[in-house]
Amino acid sequence: MSCPICSDETSPAYRPFCSRRCADIDLAKWFNGSYATPSRDPEDIEAAIDAAEAALNTPPKPH
Repeated sequence: MSCPICSDETSPAYRPFCSRRCADIDLAKWFNGSYATPSRDPEDIEAAIDAAEAALNTPPKPH
């Protein structure tokens, strides 16, 4: 089995990853939403549209 992050051989200590580094990279992908599954729920879609419109209509913060 190969590591899903870098394709190296897996280590029994970090299976299915080869190292702590690759396990941490995978965990970061979960935390930042890279592995999120898109929703088809109309309420979720409406909430996303509302949030995007609010972000576009919010004036930028001064530095």
